[in-house]
Amino acid sequence: MTVKVVLSVIGVEHSDDDLSLAIELCRQAEAHLVVLVLSLAPPPPVSEYAAVMTESWLEERQAEIDRLGMRLKEIRAILAESGLSAEADGEYVERSWTDDMVGRRGRYADVTLIGPEMAADDELKTMVLKGSLYISQIPVLLTPQAAGATLTPKRILLAWDGRSEATRAMREALDLLAAAEEVHVTMVDPRAAEDGLDIEPGADVAAYLARHGAKVVVDRLPSGGRPVAQTLRRHAVDMAADMIVMGAYSHSRLRERIFGGVTRSMIEETDLPVFMAH
Repeated sequence: MTVKVVLSVIGVEHSDDDLSLAIELCRQAEAHLVVLVLSLAPPPPVSEYAAVMTESWLEERQAEIDRLGMRLKEIRAILAESGLSAEADGEYVERSWTDDMVGRRGRYADVTLIGPEMAADDELKTMVLKGSLYISQIPVLLTPQAAGATLTPKRILLAWDGRSEATRAMREALDLLAAAEEVHVTMVDPRAAEDGLDIEPGADVAAYLARHGAKVVVDRLPSGGRPVAQTLRRHAVDMAADMIVMGAYSHSRLRERIFGGVTRSMIEETDLPVFMAH
């Protein structure tokens, strides 16, 4: 996948830090930047029988819409000054519809960028991840720290278990993998396939990537009883990785339990940029 359109989602109350990161990354990749500013609408007050649109609630709602408009003007001015190919839009949206709205916007982007400030906003981050990964089904680049964030990584850890989610992530990141100086196909407690066709775990994917020009090393790691995500994070630090590429696994379709254990741990605890696809 060649990154030509980046969707950067920020909250209306966020600072300019994530925006500055998005501009820098799009300069690196010579990509068009689409900025989506989100403002979450509060639900109306509820009486004994139904929701009531009180005058104070309507005034608060209008004030928030006005704030969104002002923030959009600020962001558009920053984008114009940057000289980058870019655009910005805003959405005043109900919480229950946020992931669907992000998903609709994501249909016309190659990747969704989640910067450090969004990464620290648990409520919004979960909605953006779900909308991108599961609704529009485009990859996400999660950057919990601005330092070291890049769309041209030199050392990549590819978390590999042979499942369809890992395969999708590998294919989405193929251009990044082929251009990197080192790609470490990393497996935790791997086992040979039962059909005997993959006697050496990771050999098939390493050969596939090598045919696409990637410089591949296969790392087979014992967990030693530690969680898989912890083993992957430690290895990423040991090999000085610039990025982790991994599949996003769903645990449940319920909104409050959407991510599987390894995915959730990597989202919440990693200090490295994570390129994730489902």
